[in-house]
Amino acid sequence: MKSKKRIVLAYSGGLDTSIILKWLQENYNAEVICYTADIGQEIDRKKILSNAKKFGVKNIIIKDLKDIFVKDYIFPMIRGHAIYEGVYLLGTSIARPLIAKDQIRIAKKYKAYAVSHGATGKGNDQVRFELGYHYFGPKIKIIAPWRIWKLKSRTDLINYAKKNRVSIPKDKKGAPPFSVDDNLFHTSTEGKVLENPKNFAPEFIFQRTVSPEKAPNKATFVSINFRNSNPVGVNGKKLRPSKLLEKLNQLAGKNGIGRVDLVENRFLGIKSRGVYETPGGTLLINAHRAIESVTLDKETMHKKDSIMSRYAELIYNGYWYSKERFKLQKIIDLKKNKVNGTIKLKLYKGNITIESRVTNSNSYSIKKVSFEENKSFNKSNVERFINFHKKKLRN
Repeated sequence: MKSKKRIVLAYSGGLDTSIILKWLQENYNAEVICYTADIGQEIDRKKILSNAKKFGVKNIIIKDLKDIFVKDYIFPMIRGHAIYEGVYLLGTSIARPLIAKDQIRIAKKYKAYAVSHGATGKGNDQVRFELGYHYFGPKIKIIAPWRIWKLKSRTDLINYAKKNRVSIPKDKKGAPPFSVDDNLFHTSTEGKVLENPKNFAPEFIFQRTVSPEKAPNKATFVSINFRNSNPVGVNGKKLRPSKLLEKLNQLAGKNGIGRVDLVENRFLGIKSRGVYETPGGTLLINAHRAIESVTLDKETMHKKDSIMSRYAELIYNGYWYSKERFKLQKIIDLKKNKVNGTIKLKLYKGNITIESRVTNSNSYSIKKVSFEENKSFNKSNVERFINFHKKKLRN
């Protein structure tokens, strides 16, 4: 007897992907393999296994990718100070390339003819997933249910779930949930009351940060140790990448740090409102800029700043594996071996203050910058410098 074709579904165990699992079984004569990438999200293994098995799935794969995610995706992005439209730290954007890469690995391992995802037809994630699929498995078919099925809305989805005995989760108020994406780097919340930008974000939607008003009245101090431009320890204790970010998330979250409420321009041209929590990432990007300020020369820092917007846009649009992103990463990392030292931060009610910068780098010279008289800086050269730029001004 000829075996069925196989489809690998990026599966969370939640409402959308459980419905997609059932829909794929109904519409394709294929075995569906459920694949979950553990990148630090709130993951309920029992729920994933039970929900998939309820629909007869035999192969359910949960892969721990947390350290790879932080080391090979988040850290390079932090080194580039990637912030989209001046606000968004790209927590969802940076996760999709890794999930797509490993999903294709599973598809090749099981000789699957297709992969599928749960990204909606209006969002950015469909682009991010599918560019990753194409890069690593250009001959593997992509099934994007939201673009081809007859379910056109969240209401249609819930009605289909009820008809097919798919569990419908509830939020803290007992209503159908917001659209939430989370991983070790961030949590995003969209939909429902947030769709109207005039509405405030209700406090109960925040999952990993307290409100600044309810944060402790006493400041928290934390030191982040850097080597070759990467964070390697917290308060002098060396930690592996995922544990380091977990620690920073905990410290920042309890101090009300890392909340952003924004309206962003999606790659497809739609404006979208979302609420993001990136506590540890907010500490990292502030600390990294601080350590670079005392270790890198002006030209290198300004070059990095000049490409940051484009670098962030490439990540946002799903171009992590593009030649252009690889090229920009080389520029970003050109002098990363010089970025070493420790930054001490003060965390207080949603605010971050740089307390100290410690490094063995000679990039910063106390003698040269001192207001006291010294021979390390030749002031007679300043007049020639100004005259040169006077001439340049009129050219």
